[in-house]
Amino acid sequence: MSSPSQTQTVTLAGGCFWCLEAAYTTIRGVTKVVPGYAGGTKPNPTYEEVSGGATGHAEVVQVSFDSKVITLKEILEIFWAIHDPTTPNRQGSDIGTQYRSMILYESVEQKKAAEDSIKAVAKLWPSPIVTELVPLETFYPAEEYHRNYFERNPSQAYCQVVINSKLKHLREQFASKLKA
Repeated sequence: MSSPSQTQTVTLAGGCFWCLEAAYTTIRGVTKVVPGYAGGTKPNPTYEEVSGGATGHAEVVQVSFDSKVITLKEILEIFWAIHDPTTPNRQGSDIGTQYRSMILYESVEQKKAAEDSIKAVAKLWPSPIVTELVPLETFYPAEEYHRNYFERNPSQAYCQVVINSKLKHLREQFASKLKA
């Protein structure tokens, strides 16, 4: 008899939430990925408001995972591999505070794991890590049309060029962590 799952949730920002969602949905042990907005001040922001850059929010994903299958440390290792944590307020051609790199923690344990992960990954990058480490105050789910965006729009240009490239890298680097 298998033991019950140990579900945890962490909120991550690393550029466009479509990219992060597409990546994490392929990972074994990840049970749910919800795109949304966090880190800002405006209550109940819309995509258009967040895209305008005035809300303070970033595009984020809430990643729920079974910690008996995949650890937070491993979730964060994937996070570092699928975005550039050294570019402030930008990922590729996506520019603005809404595309900044952040880990929004929900507990002292998550904060410690993130701090350890940042220290470890800092040794791998030639430039300083600019990823913000902040407590999650409020998460606002994105509009329904953003959910499973890559899965529903695989031939859209952004999906073809940007997301497919990230997924190819993910498959090469983390093949043992992918869902069957």
